[in-house]
Amino acid sequence: MTEEELHAIVHLPKVELHTHFEGMAPPAFIRGLAKEKKVDLSRIFRPDGSYDYRDFWHFLEVYEAATSVLKSPEDFARLCTAVLEESAANGVVYQETFLSPDFCGGGDVAAWKEYLHAIREAATVAERDLGITLRGVITCIRHFGSDQARDTACCAAETAGDFITGFGMGGDEKKGRQRDFSWAFDCAREAGLQLTTHAGEWNGPSEVREAVEDLGVERIGHGVNAHTDPALLEMLAERGVTLEVCPGSNVFLGVFPSLDQHPIAKLRKAGVPVTISTDDPPFFHTTMRKEYEALAKTFRWGEEDFRDLNRIAIGAAFCDEATRSAIAKRLEQP
Repeated sequence: MTEEELHAIVHLPKVELHTHFEGMAPPAFIRGLAKEKKVDLSRIFRPDGSYDYRDFWHFLEVYEAATSVLKSPEDFARLCTAVLEESAANGVVYQETFLSPDFCGGGDVAAWKEYLHAIREAATVAERDLGITLRGVITCIRHFGSDQARDTACCAAETAGDFITGFGMGGDEKKGRQRDFSWAFDCAREAGLQLTTHAGEWNGPSEVREAVEDLGVERIGHGVNAHTDPALLEMLAERGVTLEVCPGSNVFLGVFPSLDQHPIAKLRKAGVPVTISTDDPPFFHTTMRKEYEALAKTFRWGEEDFRDLNRIAIGAAFCDEATRSAIAKRLEQP
């Protein structure tokens, strides 16, 4: 692959479906906010200023510590501007992000609406000035339990519309079962929201099957451990269940030892709809351009492979048809 070909790939317009809003917070932004609020978060940073954690479960603790300084709607508006500037700089033209009312008003519907208004205003300005479109997917937190997930689903139902377009679940995959959260997902579905859930990142393929069969989701966050079950791969391909794959995140956290051993190429070959995302990019020292470059070099994928991945992504996006059509046209630009 020539440098010219690689340059064309990394500079393609991109669609990204799997990001955690607070997890996109640049470390400098969080350090600055902590300083303003006189909060000592030095324990969560390395000497070079990056986030510091030992493993996935410690990452969850550091993540929650970082989000602890995000206290007000204004804080989240500023965060929105910071993360969309970074995404737009990496060529992302459409992005979906996971938003949790648990972190924005403690699950109270009235408080959540204030936070959402601030985030949406910032997103509107970014779309005008940076050309990036943002949509929100409200997520319950698995390790917070199914009762709290019900409150989150009520927040989602109350604010479903053209900006809040989806509902999902993140958090510790080792806690509980997918079916424990059926009430929350049924509530969100009845409100017209599209559905996704984290599954098959740490647990095996049965977790992915349960997510599809018990919750009826249209997309799976990660889902990479489905690669060990041929029958499951066939089911995902037949039903068109899209996997929100985050290769850099998976390697960084040790789900797979290296990118060349990541199953993303196997998943594509099996006909499973696959997309590329960064998950929590500053935590995993990645960007969308870095993801594209690494995948191109490792799997020798060309420009048309990445254009196809983006077509799949916008086809699976939780947005209205007018937005989908507008973004699809941008993706085909030379």
